Amino acid sequence: MARGKKADKITTLQTTAIVVCFMLAAGLLTLPRVATEAAKTPDAWISVILAGVASFLFGWVIVKLSSRFPESTFYQYVQQITGKFIGKGIGMLIVIYFVCIAAFEIRSVEEVTSFFLLEGTPAWAISAPFMWLSLYLCMGGVGSLGKICQLIFPVSAAIFLLICLLSLNIFELNNLRPVLSEGVMPVLRTLKTTILTLTGTESLLIILCRMEKPEKATKAIGLAIGIAVVFYTATLILCIGAFSMEGVLSRTWPFLDLARSFEVEYLLLERFESLLLTIWIMQIFATFSIAFYCASLGVSQILNSSYSKMLFILLPLIYLLSQIPKNLNELFSFGTVIGNVAFALFALLPLPLLLISYWRGARS
Repeated sequence: MARGKKADKITTLQTTAIVVCFMLAAGLLTLPRVATEAAKTPDAWISVILAGVASFLFGWVIVKLSSRFPESTFYQYVQQITGKFIGKGIGMLIVIYFVCIAAFEIRSVEEVTSFFLLEGTPAWAISAPFMWLSLYLCMGGVGSLGKICQLIFPVSAAIFLLICLLSLNIFELNNLRPVLSEGVMPVLRTLKTTILTLTGTESLLIILCRMEKPEKATKAIGLAIGIAVVFYTATLILCIGAFSMEGVLSRTWPFLDLARSFEVEYLLLERFESLLLTIWIMQIFATFSIAFYCASLGVSQILNSSYSKMLFILLPLIYLLSQIPKNLNELFSFGTVIGNVAFALFALLPLPLLLISYWRGARS
């Protein structure tokens, strides 16, 4: 890798920050609408908690699998488990998934930034600096990613908490009542949506081998999922409480509208949507960079080529892919497809691979 083995290690805290940043991306602005749409009741927030439990179980299997090969990434050890030909095929599927994630995030940034902040600015002018900065960051390897995520998350958490506290002024508890009025079926029906939003533990397939203390990986994902669940549950509860279920369904970006719906005269900033967009763009930058790193590392290890070269090759491909959706509806559909693929790849695939590795006695 770029700076030697010692510099390319990450601490448990940095691992937690990477997983959290990978989870908290575009879903932060859209989850209240899509979850409420699926549930058709105000109880959608309960499904986030249940989805957190399910995500932890999937993440635990991923940790167990990767822990059997503590010196290898998924792209390397999957070839030991299944054989080179099948292993490289599975590895390329994972690479395509990460490329699609990166494309989705960059297009989300373009859509939101051009609508709320830089109206009339060409899409390429928004995405180009974003992508080149990410390229520079990824050249430093996972160690640099860990440091930037460790820096971004506390700032994001502080601003998010401030917006949540101030939004309590327009919060109406009656909009969340009665709880479970239509039973548990709406909650269970929403689980698919919320589980897809809480994907992110798959990054450990690639970065666990870079941890200084890989035995603490389970603790890292437990903490990361717990933080993400708190963020998403608070987002859902506050949006439904402020706007009601019908109000949330009528908004494209409910949490952003929540930040725009109150003013505070005694603070330096009276309006908070710019602050929210700032932390959201930082989160998207982190998510994009992690996906970009995982995809580039995957291609370089599968094809035995230079990691740096793959960064430069994949960057324009990601941009071209990001421009395929013609509008917001197509972009959201693209995101749904990515979520479904993520469930198939990372909820259903690791357990059979773990069992096969035990059966064959494969480990590094």
